[in-house]
Amino acid sequence: MTVYKLFWDEFSSWYLEMVKPAYQDGKQQPIDRETYDQTLRFFELLLKMLHPFMPFITEALWQALYDRKDGESIMRDKLELSAPTADDKKIAADFEQVKLIVSGVRTVRNQKNIAPRELLQLQAVEQNSFQAYDDVVKKMANLSDITVVESKDATASSFMVGTFEYAVPLGDMIDVEAEIQKMEAQLQHLEGFLAGVMKKLSNERFVQNAPEAVVALERKKQSDAEEKIAALKDSIASLRK
Repeated sequence: MTVYKLFWDEFSSWYLEMVKPAYQDGKQQPIDRETYDQTLRFFELLLKMLHPFMPFITEALWQALYDRKDGESIMRDKLELSAPTADDKKIAADFEQVKLIVSGVRTVRNQKNIAPRELLQLQAVEQNSFQAYDDVVKKMANLSDITVVESKDATASSFMVGTFEYAVPLGDMIDVEAEIQKMEAQLQHLEGFLAGVMKKLSNERFVQNAPEAVVALERKKQSDAEEKIAALKDSIASLRK
């Protein structure tokens, strides 16, 4: 399943979409040589990982990927993998957040029945911690721009990525009353969740006897919930103006 998810989710759904050339004047632009060569290299590595589980199709694809000599086989081709560096781990962790931003915009589109081809704007409230990936986010979420704002547009549909808030201004595409009702339902759920966390933390026996990591996790849940509740209350107040 790990190899399957790496192949299907990370490589096919995310990486290939990220590097796919854009269309211009009705025609798809050519891919640059470096990206093309790297993509083939990644594909070949994935075929080797998958080979023990799907020997025949991976052998056929491996043979077709490059010109092979007689007798060469994926079975005898060495799989060389290097341990990830600290930079690799940082990029991977950052990109998991980038995926959540893109998914957040796509969710807004689905909820509001906005066509995938319609350009949208994205607002990062107070800070854009993943600005280095703006081009990727704009491409994969089909955005015209990403801006940092002190407060989001009153008509925006917002979402959270961890404790970072993002918003998609919708103008007259939004049903204000329906949006308020949805946010109030989310607020009620979060307030109930926070009450449960606070009940745990107010229990002296729990705080004194539970492992330090468990107590720290509950305090983080409290902090995250409070931030999300504050953001929802601000959004509701803005829509009611």
